[in-house]
Amino acid sequence: MQKTDRTETTKNTTSRDAVKNTKIKDSGAKLIFRDPVLCAQFLRGYTDIELLKDVQPEDIEDITEQFLPLLQEARDSDSVKKIHLKGNSDIDTLYVIALIEHQTKVDFDMSFRILRYIVYILTDYASEMEKIHEGITSTKAFRYPPVLPIVFYDGTERWTASLDFKDRTALSDLLGMHIPSFQYIVVPLSEFSNQELIDKQDELSLIMLIDKLRSSAEFHKLKEIPEEYLDNISQNSPESLLKLISKIIAAFLHRLNVPQDEIGEFTDQIERRDFTMLFENFEAYDVQAERKKARELGMAEGLAEGRATGLAEGRAEGRAEGHAEGHAEGHAEGRATGLAEGRAAGLLAGRSESILDVLEDLGPVSSEIREQILSEKNLDTLKIWNKGAAKVESVDEFVEKFLKGR
Repeated sequence: MQKTDRTETTKNTTSRDAVKNTKIKDSGAKLIFRDPVLCAQFLRGYTDIELLKDVQPEDIEDITEQFLPLLQEARDSDSVKKIHLKGNSDIDTLYVIALIEHQTKVDFDMSFRILRYIVYILTDYASEMEKIHEGITSTKAFRYPPVLPIVFYDGTERWTASLDFKDRTALSDLLGMHIPSFQYIVVPLSEFSNQELIDKQDELSLIMLIDKLRSSAEFHKLKEIPEEYLDNISQNSPESLLKLISKIIAAFLHRLNVPQDEIGEFTDQIERRDFTMLFENFEAYDVQAERKKARELGMAEGLAEGRATGLAEGRAEGRAEGHAEGHAEGHAEGRATGLAEGRAAGLLAGRSESILDVLEDLGPVSSEIREQILSEKNLDTLKIWNKGAAKVESVDEFVEKFLKGR
C-alpha cells in the first residue's frame, strides 16, 4: 500500500463529496469512485487493463459534474474520470466511465447508456480542442481520446447483458460494419473470492469484502480474515481514508438492515484503528427477519386465542342446549368459528404490520395513519395497500393514493 500524498488527496475529496445521493445503495459505491485513492486501487487491481496498472491518485481528475446534468435520467452514482497517461506518445488522456449497478436484475440497456456518455465526452473534448486550435477537429491528424467504459456490478445474478452495442441493434448481422460497435468492461464483485480480495492488501479490498455480504448473518464468513491483513490496513491507512471507508461501509450496512447503533459501533472501530476482533464482535442481526418472526408469532397467538375462545363458547352453548347433540354441535360450531375468526384476525394483523414496516422505511408514520391501517378489517383492501406501499416513494404519497378520503 502506498502512503505518499494520500492523506491530502483523500481529505480534499471527502469534504467535497459527502454523500449527496439519496439512494443509500448507491452512496457507498459513489464514494469509492469519487475518491482518487480508492479509484486508483480499483483501476489497478480490478480492470486488468495494462495502461492502468501504474495509475496513481494524482493521475485521476474527476469530471463527473460536466456530464451528469446532460442526461435526462438521474444517475447520481455514475462517474466520469480523466486519466492522465504517462509516457504515452500517441495521446496523454484516457477517459473512464464508471457505472455502478447494485440491482440484482441486469440492465440490458447498459450499452446504449454508455454510448450516450461516450458521445457527450467526445463532443465536449472536440469543443475544448476547437477553443484552443480552431478547425483542428477537421484536420487529418486529429484524434479523439479513448473512452473506457467500466460497469462495477455487485448484484448476485450473473451479468447476461450484451457487452457490445451492435448486438442491441437490428440487422447487425447484415449491417454490422456500419453500426457503432464497442464493448464495455464488467467487473462482477461476486466472482472475486474473499481470499482474492484479501490478497490485494489495500483499503478497497476491505470495502469489497463488506459489499459482498447479502445479509448481516453472513458476517461470520469474515471471521477468518488474517490479522496481518487487518493490521496492515489499520496501521498504514491515513485517518481521512479510514473515515471515508467508514462512510462507505455504513452505507452498505444500511442495505443489510443493520441497526444504526451497531453500524456506529462498527465504523467507530475502523476510525479508531481498532481492528482487533472487528468481525467477531459484530452481532449479526437482520431487522426484516425479526419483524417477520414477530408477525408470524402474532398470527400464531391470534389463532391460539381464537381456538380457545371458540372451544369455551362451544362448550357453554352445548351445555345450554341441555342434551348431548346440542353440546356436540355447539362445541364443533364454536370451535370452527373461533378458529376462523382467530385465523382472520391473525392475517389482518400480519398484513397491517407488514404495511407499516414498509412505510416506516420511507419515513415517520403518524399515530392517525397507524390507527387507520390497523383498524382496517377488509383483507383485500390491506392486500392492495401492501402492494401500494412497496411502490410509493414516501408516506405522504401512500396517504394521498390510498387513505385520503376514507
